[in-house]
Amino acid sequence: MKLKKLLLAAGLGATLVLGACGSDDSSSSDTSKDESTMSDDSSKTETAVDAEKIFANNCASCHGNNLEGNVGPNLTKVGAKYSSEEIQKIIKNGKGQMPAGILKDDKEIVAVADWLADKK
Repeated sequence: MKLKKLLLAAGLGATLVLGACGSDDSSSSDTSKDESTMSDDSSKTETAVDAEKIFANNCASCHGNNLEGNVGPNLTKVGAKYSSEEIQKIIKNGKGQMPAGILKDDKEIVAVADWLADKK
């Protein structure tokens, strides 16, 4: 019985030690990968805009989290009705009860309009 407990404790201790060593090595190599990826991703981040996140933060309260509509109309198939350019105009100028200027950044407007135009 004592031998089983001793072996179990030794196995657990070895696992913890090896796990800690492995995570240190992998995190340092991952960090270098992350840093190179971050430099690549940072340029993408500067140019890329997360349309879904912008929609969630600015539009979902009226159009629903799943584009199903709420106070604002259902947008699940808005791309079948409007082009990206038409959606951009609606976002900039408003339409019906939707006020103008909810989004002000042109990159965000284009990203959200392109994303919505794909909904067909």
